[in-house]
Amino acid sequence: MPGEVIDRANPPPSDSQLPDSVLELSVKLEYLNLHHADLDSLWHFRMAANYIAAAMIFLKDNILLERDLTFDDIKPRLLGHWGTCPGLILVYAHLNFLIQKHDLDMIFVVGPGHGAPAILATLWLEGSLGKFYPKYASNREGLQALISGFSTPAGFPSHISAQVPGSIHEGGELGYALSVAFGAVMDKPDLVVCCVVGDGESETGPTATAWHAYKYIDPKESGAVIPILHVNGFKISERTIPGVMDEKELVSLYSGYGYCVRFVGDMKSIDTDMATSLEWALRTIRKIQKAARSGKPIMKPRWPMIILRTPKGWGCPQKVDNEFMEGSFNSHQVPLLKAKTDPGQLKQLQDWLHSYGPAKLFRANGSPCDEALQIIPCNDMKKLGQNPITYNHTETLAIPKWQDYSVPSGNLTGCMQPAGQFLDRLLIDNPSSARIFSPDELVSNKLDAVFLHTGRNFQWDIYSNNSGGRVIEMLSEHTLQGFLQGYTITGRTGLFPTYEAFLGIISTMVVQFSKFGKQASEVNWRKPVPSVNYLETATWTRQEHNGFSHQNPGFIGTVLNLKAAAARVYLPPDANTFLSTLAHCFHSKGYVNLIVGSKLPLQVYLNADEAERHCRAGASVWKFASTDEGLDPDVVIVGIGAEIMFEVVCAAALLAKMAPKLRVRVVNVTDLMILESGGAHPHSLTDEGFEAIFTADRPVHINYHGYPHDLRGLLFGRPNMSRVTIEGYAEEGSTTTPFDMMLRNRVSRYHVAEHAVRGGSLRNEKVRVMSNDLVSELREKIREVKEFIFANSKGKLFHLPPQKQSQLASFDDANSSSS
Repeated sequence: MPGEVIDRANPPPSDSQLPDSVLELSVKLEYLNLHHADLDSLWHFRMAANYIAAAMIFLKDNILLERDLTFDDIKPRLLGHWGTCPGLILVYAHLNFLIQKHDLDMIFVVGPGHGAPAILATLWLEGSLGKFYPKYASNREGLQALISGFSTPAGFPSHISAQVPGSIHEGGELGYALSVAFGAVMDKPDLVVCCVVGDGESETGPTATAWHAYKYIDPKESGAVIPILHVNGFKISERTIPGVMDEKELVSLYSGYGYCVRFVGDMKSIDTDMATSLEWALRTIRKIQKAARSGKPIMKPRWPMIILRTPKGWGCPQKVDNEFMEGSFNSHQVPLLKAKTDPGQLKQLQDWLHSYGPAKLFRANGSPCDEALQIIPCNDMKKLGQNPITYNHTETLAIPKWQDYSVPSGNLTGCMQPAGQFLDRLLIDNPSSARIFSPDELVSNKLDAVFLHTGRNFQWDIYSNNSGGRVIEMLSEHTLQGFLQGYTITGRTGLFPTYEAFLGIISTMVVQFSKFGKQASEVNWRKPVPSVNYLETATWTRQEHNGFSHQNPGFIGTVLNLKAAAARVYLPPDANTFLSTLAHCFHSKGYVNLIVGSKLPLQVYLNADEAERHCRAGASVWKFASTDEGLDPDVVIVGIGAEIMFEVVCAAALLAKMAPKLRVRVVNVTDLMILESGGAHPHSLTDEGFEAIFTADRPVHINYHGYPHDLRGLLFGRPNMSRVTIEGYAEEGSTTTPFDMMLRNRVSRYHVAEHAVRGGSLRNEKVRVMSNDLVSELREKIREVKEFIFANSKGKLFHLPPQKQSQLASFDDANSSSS
């Protein structure tokens, strides 16, 4: 059976076992005495928008019903989601009314993304569609284009996207609207964001944690969100969880989250109910903000929240073919699926559309009647579809000179410690336009220098309340990603540092965000926004203590699969290249930047000038580690990733002692995208540039931080790739030692050296005659080290000396250190 069987429309929830006394937690209000003209305008606006939204789903012609409908007037394919539209239109109408009354700076975030017909209809009425798309002008031709083009290649798709004015949220995947809304109000003290969360969306895990977001909003420095949980009771084929919860259960749940709950659902006086409730919500917000901004913050304030109950598919036919339609899951998408072929459903459609009174709602030229326009703000910049913060607002970031935090080459320093000092300065210089969103302890990731001059913004904690902290730490990657998206799309800059293994939790969110960015770049009225920046550390190479579950470089592949215009992946080999890359990413616009770095001490190979040149190039030959500065090599060994590169340089030193006749070129790649072939990426090396680094015909072995298939995909199409071998993370790990992780995944210095010997022997006869002995010796070293690790639970490593070329051959692995 495709959907559950119900015996009535709008079935009420069963009674809970909670005491009636919990209902005292909900807000009771006396209705405002609204002027008749205001109620009339709200009604006309809603009816006009409802008509347009319904017509968009069905009609390709006869858009104002100036004659009886025929099958030829109906679109050949019926697409759209009617069920949520009337509720969204109700909210939109009242937000316009609220903005007009209070001259608010407000935007609207819509969780039910497939409610696009509702938002497009309201945008057309307020003139915002016509501003950005002249073909949708406020006349018959514009209305015809909107209605007939919806859900066709010539018009808007069926969900809210970057093409829709006023939107800051890709509406395709559910769960993220609320956290995006909260990210938008951060550091915007005058901004109010209304966010509608559908009751189906409220079932998602990301939404469940996002309800905690107010615990990270300081009312002294940030704006406010008015969350509206829209309970129409059904999703696509059954009832929703909130739909079967009574008011006692709902008020208990959301009061526990920290909200002051107001129920709206008086269908006989719905406009008065909604207007009264929004006025209360704004009044409550202003009270909380005033207290915080006057130095008397309220600890754990109860922020306003509205729970809106309206019928699913409100206004459509009550029954179709003896099935409940209004007030059931059957109205979730298209209520009259056979309107193109069934005379009875065609007649029902005509009656439904006529019920809105289009002849009174629209003039002969197709423009809306005056009564529908009275609630729309006169100032275009205050209209929900034209607020500049949604499409034309970027705050310039003051970026410190990274060289001031660089480390002398030859030192042993992790990437994160100097990066923390750099970020400390960045937050000082940008007190209201930069934030760090971290799902893991920054201290654990060695970025604790950021706390030298700031703190955590956790408002429910007495030790960080009302103190202006620029760091939000919360163990919900989804919520923090939503914060980052809302903060970034509204023109500010954020950083998301985290453990490598758990960035994959937000992979689909990043994909959705990238889709939004792609479409934003394709409309001429959206201006570029700062990049989203991910700092990936605590990598698998040094997660031997946490075990197999913490070993996963898979997020690299997520970013690689994005459009080339957005995807940027960097694996800087040391602290100075990491700093250079971090500064570059903060300068960039419109990218998804992923930077992978080590938090534990490693060799600093390059001084500041060398690091900047290397990062600018994306890859280079490391002459100091190569034979004869890399000239005329027998084999090329490549490192991509900090710890991985360390093994490559150690392999070169090992080979200098074991096989001095072998000519080795050592290469580091820091910008992964240069490897992509055929100009498929803006950073791609030309074939000539590729051969200059990797040669045209010599064997190449790549030691790679991520999964090897990442590189195979990038390199596909490059000439003569049969000469290339790749080793990387091979899903081998445990609670062990760092060097054992190298051994288990075949990226240790010994494995690199073996590949080099095998490759070099193809050209160098002097190496070939001793290759079997060399390989046997290397494998014996692997066996000995594995035995040592098993017996002693520690790994035998040697450090690079501070000197470069002159002393590479003098390494002594008797100078070992344990990890």
